[in-house]
Amino acid sequence: MVDFDALNAIIAPEAEAMGLALVRVAFFGGDSDPTLQVMAERPDTRQLTIDDCADLSRRISDRLDALEEAGKDPIDAAYRLEVSSPGIDRPLTRPADFADWAGHEAKIALKEKRDGRQRFNGELVGIDPKGDVVMITDKEGVQHHLPFDAIDTAKLVLTDKLIAATVPLSTEGADEMEEEGQD
Repeated sequence: MVDFDALNAIIAPEAEAMGLALVRVAFFGGDSDPTLQVMAERPDTRQLTIDDCADLSRRISDRLDALEEAGKDPIDAAYRLEVSSPGIDRPLTRPADFADWAGHEAKIALKEKRDGRQRFNGELVGIDPKGDVVMITDKEGVQHHLPFDAIDTAKLVLTDKLIAATVPLSTEGADEMEEEGQD
């Protein structure tokens, strides 16, 4: 079993030392392909460059290797480390994410059913000022108030509106790539 509190306590300071915000730490793949997934972003751009991914991956690897050498490895089996940006249809994991992405379409799954439902799709309204309750308006126009702590997973849905709101860090070289592909 993976201790996510321990992993977050190890990984968050490494990300913060680089000026990054940790978005999510997850472990998946079971016995066939165990993977430690780390998502981070630059707070000012909400994105991550390839160099940022490589640098953070090295920092995390070095830290975890040092813990393993000291006999304090938080993961007791072999695994693959994957460091990435959250992507355009990003997971929503922190209270601020629900406020920042209000007005965009989202999917939310609860840990347990609430009022007979476990899944909610619709426009994200935001989160209350305390950060306790997420609001989402479904396709029928009904607004649901979901306790933040009751949310299992949440993510943005890829829409034209989201694409328009997400500006790439740089489009330098995109013209050359397009031209090369047209030959």
